[in-house]
Amino acid sequence: MTQRPSIEGTGETSVPSAVPPVDVARPVAAVLVESGLPHLDRVFEYAVPPDLDELAQPGVRVNVRFAGQELRGYVVERRAEAEHDGRLAPLKSVVAGEAVLTPPILELARDLAATHAGVTGDVLRLAIPPRHARAEKALAMEPPALDPLPVAALGDGAWANYRGGSAFLEHVRDGAAVGAVWSALPVAGDPARDWPAAFAAAAAACVAGGRGALLVVPDHRDLERLDAAVGGVLGPGRHVRLSADQGPQARYTAWLKVLRGHVPVVIGTRAAAYAPMPDLGLIAVWDDGDDLYDEPRAPYPHARDVVANRARIEGCSLLLGAYARSVADESLVEAGVLQPIVAPRKALRDNAPRVVIAGEETERERDPAATSARLPTLAWRTAKAALERGPVLIQVPRRGYVPSLACQQCRARARCTACHGPLALSGGGQVASCRWCGSAAREWECPECGGTRLRSLVVGARRTAEELGRAFPGVPVMTSGGDAVLASVPGRPALVISTPGAEPVAEGGYAAALLLDAWALLDRPALDAAPEALRRWMAAAALVRPAAAGGMVVVTGVSPGTTAPALEALIRWDAAWLAAGELAERRLLHLPPADIFAEVVGTRGALEAIATREGLPAGVTAYGPTRLPGVGPAAGVGRSGAGGGDSGDLGLVVPFRLLLRARPQDVDALATVLRQVRAERSARKETDTLRVRMGVADVN
Repeated sequence: MTQRPSIEGTGETSVPSAVPPVDVARPVAAVLVESGLPHLDRVFEYAVPPDLDELAQPGVRVNVRFAGQELRGYVVERRAEAEHDGRLAPLKSVVAGEAVLTPPILELARDLAATHAGVTGDVLRLAIPPRHARAEKALAMEPPALDPLPVAALGDGAWANYRGGSAFLEHVRDGAAVGAVWSALPVAGDPARDWPAAFAAAAAACVAGGRGALLVVPDHRDLERLDAAVGGVLGPGRHVRLSADQGPQARYTAWLKVLRGHVPVVIGTRAAAYAPMPDLGLIAVWDDGDDLYDEPRAPYPHARDVVANRARIEGCSLLLGAYARSVADESLVEAGVLQPIVAPRKALRDNAPRVVIAGEETERERDPAATSARLPTLAWRTAKAALERGPVLIQVPRRGYVPSLACQQCRARARCTACHGPLALSGGGQVASCRWCGSAAREWECPECGGTRLRSLVVGARRTAEELGRAFPGVPVMTSGGDAVLASVPGRPALVISTPGAEPVAEGGYAAALLLDAWALLDRPALDAAPEALRRWMAAAALVRPAAAGGMVVVTGVSPGTTAPALEALIRWDAAWLAAGELAERRLLHLPPADIFAEVVGTRGALEAIATREGLPAGVTAYGPTRLPGVGPAAGVGRSGAGGGDSGDLGLVVPFRLLLRARPQDVDALATVLRQVRAERSARKETDTLRVRMGVADVN
């Protein structure tokens, strides 16, 4: 129920009796105030003064007097009569006459807030960028006239080699709401058939049908590739970029172009999923398993959840594409929500590189050290031969020099004697130091066995570059990772050392790739270790030329006799098989995404109260509270100063967490309870922070 904006106990004064008369058809504005407080996550009624009647329309930003201060809000509705019986405070001002909050985005924000136990205003802060007055004035209100869509843009293009690919484009052209998971072919060196070309063709089909398209990618390198492909297919003036690396004016100008209908296609990173396309017909997301799609600000919605909810609300098509298939995507396929688009096996054999595991039986006969050497003979031979034909990609699990150290004798992880943090090396000839406090470990001794010698657990990209530079004298060595990520490299012979996710595209494709220290990815203490390892391996292998052109991928660092499903899936290039197996196991164990987990972080007392709360659904199981990993007993509890609200990354440290497992049918009820808990704490002005995350994927 809506209420007037006076709050008991906040010092809000009563509305003066000299409120000017309002002689309009709808004199009441329902305003969603950006208070940031969970217990005030609803609309409040304000009177519309006559001088603001024309401007104060649904969707515009307004300033209002609220709880003794001036706050920003959005008009979500104009009403003929107020639901509150008393006098209403008048709107203070209209920020601008632009209706920036569209009805679909408002519905999306409310839906995400409800399902993620969050606040609607927090979602709107993710969806709507800050206003930039100069951008508003500089951009014309009316969209420009565009040339006819090029005839070449209307073909099936990169979709011709896939079962169901042409049919999907036809549905998008016809305006149907269809959902698909697309397993992309590795077509290194052929931009006309690569994933950016396929996304551009899907956008062209949507535009040809008279609707808009929204294309989302993980980072700026993918955005550059997609920008070139979309521009080449659609021609100039039909698309705009939205990303975090744009300046405030450039970003707001691009956002306004979408809102005002200047362009039918928008491409961008995570935040572009909220772009206010007037008539949305297609949302396409590339590589939704990338952790860059995890939103670090409250209420922490994953981009997959955002686009799935938006596709349902606006009745548009949804496409999730990648080389690998995530377990979450597989659950949507098996539920019938999305249909798979895959290539025939012959097309895979014609396009995929050959994958070989160093340390297999035949290789051990030739090279007894193949399973223990970091660069076995097979990898060295492969790289040497490939360098005669082009560049070679070397994927290293970690950046830096030697990011992790262990005892040489017992292999126990080496930790700092001062703070118990992990020890590492930052360069050749240097003394090991703590990665947490920086203390030098000059006289380190293993507490387990008394050993004093250290060995590397994982060798970083810089150390690998040094080693390979010595192994291949005269060959150029380039590194990509951390703050120095390369977008592309020439097609001439070179060694390209890269961390996962930072692999540059090679002109004409790489002649070979070496995936080093495979165990480092497979042995990560994470639920998604195997699918994530396969995703990173396939992303690198997809940049290598086909086997028919001599392309080869060598995987090293695998223990003898190991039967890892992720390795089998890589050799067969069958990520769907691994995802289906993972999903079946997780169903048996009641793990995500079969069951949904919520994580609540706060004080022990607050978490115990939630775990024993009577209103929890009967099917919810509580685990904890337990102390967060890496937080010592003396760690303090963060103070929000906002009545127990959670308005994003507060940089606070809280020592305990509670995991709540719910069956899919109980998730909405659990989110409602957690939302109520936050609202109650906010109303009581609780000062200790309570952070809630729904849909936690990693429950370790």
